[in-house]
Amino acid sequence: MTVNRRELCKLTGLAAAGASLASSVALGAGTNANTELSASRAANAHYKLKKLYHCVCYYPELWPEENIDADIKEMKTLGINVVRMGEFIWSAIEPVRGSVDLGIFKRSLDKFHAAGIDVVFCTPTATPPIWLTHGHPEHCFKDADGDIMSHGARQHASYAHPEVQKACFKIIDTIVGELASHPALIAWQIDNEMKAHVAEDFSDAAVVGWHRWLKDRYGNIAALNKAWATQIWSQYYQNFEQVPAPVKTPFMHSASLSTAYRLYSREAIVDFMKEQRRIIRKHSNLPITHNDNPAFNIHHEGSMEALDFAAFDAYPTKDKWGALVFRSDLYRAAIPGRPFWLMETSVAHNGWLGEHHPVHPKGYVAIEASLVYALGAEGFGYWLWRQQRAGVEISHSAIKSTWNEPSIGYEEVKAVNRSRELLEPLLTASKVASAEVALTYSDRARAMIETENLDKREGFPTTYRGVIEMWHAQLRDLGLHRDVRFEGAGLEGLKLLVTPAMPYVDAVFVKKIIAFVEAGGIWVAGPATGIRGEDHSIPLNAGLNLLDALLNVKTEFVVPLTDTGTKGEAFGITSELSGWCAAVQPLEGTEVKGHIRSGVAEGRAFITEHKLGKGRVVLLGAHPHGEQGRVMLDRIVAHYADLAGVTERHEATAGTVVCPRITESGERLWVLINMDGKGGKVSLPGKAVDAVTGEKIRGKSLRVGAYQWQAVRFV
Repeated sequence: MTVNRRELCKLTGLAAAGASLASSVALGAGTNANTELSASRAANAHYKLKKLYHCVCYYPELWPEENIDADIKEMKTLGINVVRMGEFIWSAIEPVRGSVDLGIFKRSLDKFHAAGIDVVFCTPTATPPIWLTHGHPEHCFKDADGDIMSHGARQHASYAHPEVQKACFKIIDTIVGELASHPALIAWQIDNEMKAHVAEDFSDAAVVGWHRWLKDRYGNIAALNKAWATQIWSQYYQNFEQVPAPVKTPFMHSASLSTAYRLYSREAIVDFMKEQRRIIRKHSNLPITHNDNPAFNIHHEGSMEALDFAAFDAYPTKDKWGALVFRSDLYRAAIPGRPFWLMETSVAHNGWLGEHHPVHPKGYVAIEASLVYALGAEGFGYWLWRQQRAGVEISHSAIKSTWNEPSIGYEEVKAVNRSRELLEPLLTASKVASAEVALTYSDRARAMIETENLDKREGFPTTYRGVIEMWHAQLRDLGLHRDVRFEGAGLEGLKLLVTPAMPYVDAVFVKKIIAFVEAGGIWVAGPATGIRGEDHSIPLNAGLNLLDALLNVKTEFVVPLTDTGTKGEAFGITSELSGWCAAVQPLEGTEVKGHIRSGVAEGRAFITEHKLGKGRVVLLGAHPHGEQGRVMLDRIVAHYADLAGVTERHEATAGTVVCPRITESGERLWVLINMDGKGGKVSLPGKAVDAVTGEKIRGKSLRVGAYQWQAVRFV
């Protein structure tokens, strides 16, 4: 191995330069969890899927109580076996501070339990009542422009304010204390769609927390000044209280400050969620979840420490079905061993004041459900049972109309249930196949790219999530069964890991990569990875910080190639290159796989490969652009999947997804899903039978109808 062991060991804090790098690594799965949560995670290894939940959001506080019996009867005919309630009830149960009445919910729970319908109950902290914020602007959220949110929607309160926290935690304690023993309950949900409408809080209380967070992080102000290089533009601070939040300023705040405030704010929300968990656990041992979404402004990986199973919402139109695959792959891997839920989607169309989406084509909702079930979901839910008669979301579809008749999505719900009944015996007797390929998702990278968008070219994704979803589609369309794993997750079972757009790579991640690669894995460091330091600065020791030593290259410079006409050659393809480029020269023992043939970085390498133990580390230092760029990326990924020995691969026409599973007897089960409404064809790698009918499948391929699914078992 030609990598400079001594330098890398010193930089990553490994024990000794002469020792095996892999043996010096203590792999973990993120931050330390408390004992109770660790026990919950351990139990997930033995979790057995018993049923597929078919869920709807229900609001007994909004409609006459005498409607509940008829609603339940109709839910039973539709195969609804679980309802979610409670997320917006605070003013209904505590109209006056200190006077709480849960009577209608206790009676509702009694009725649902008698009917055999389970309940997920939510904490109502997303919608604080008027008495908490009226006349108390200090209790309200403040944005970066200094505008204070008013009562009138949701997420308007400042979770940083001690009085808001006190009220939130008290109502949670009351609700859970009174309802915990009810047999209808199967789970708790913390809040709802946390930070869906707002981002960083700049209230006075939040700024107090900011200064406390900085002190905990840096210890003393001298360390902060050094890390942020605050003598630039005379931004030097004498104490932590002088460090501003990144509110309006004549030009722009330091990247270090802006990114740090994002991280602080999102970690503070994780703390808020963890405290909700602690209170719930005083009264109940039922599993805890949250209705998440990658677009929301929280630390998603950190939030999983408050949860026992992951859940998300998704409202994709027919052309955005890839988001369902991405989120399923992300939340399936978020809490290993425990199935996720899709907690909310629309039965026909999404809508709110000023916006509504096109109505789904016939069959689309049923195929949505089939897809997420096959990719590892335990539950699939709708928002909502009965269309709201007033408020912000009157434009949104529902199972029942406001006048209580079957609405446009009613027949779609029936179709979902037919698919669920067919899939349930197959999926409860199998599990999703282990992924051999994964994509890295980093909350820290997201914060950094929100501060500094590293690719400004037209048509390129403007958000970190967009970049990761683009890479995910690349893997998906190549037929690679994949996970999306958080930065702190373990790499068990993987053969190939792709990490794009992660500007800062820390020593913990590098140690994990070394162990993974030495054992035979292949790591691809994608474009814009490693080009920034921990405090959103420029690395001082090398162009790619720790990665120069790991990849065994010398970075000459990092430069944007957008609109420069720069071209590169790799794997028999010549393509334009764009975005930020790490232009490198290989050191001894490193092979160049891609050369820059023209433009501002001509003569340098942009793809390198270096052997490390039994595996390889690969640098993809610039992003191939355009049609030829797509072909080049396909060849790069396919090449390293071949080299890594990835076996779970599929050949399917565009728009058709293969969901590989393993039965309890060890047989391979594929659920084939057409998502684009055009039908598709899937190549079969061996003899197969229809898993539903048992009939033999003749031929080497199988056609799947538009918005249809088929399950095949290989024999």
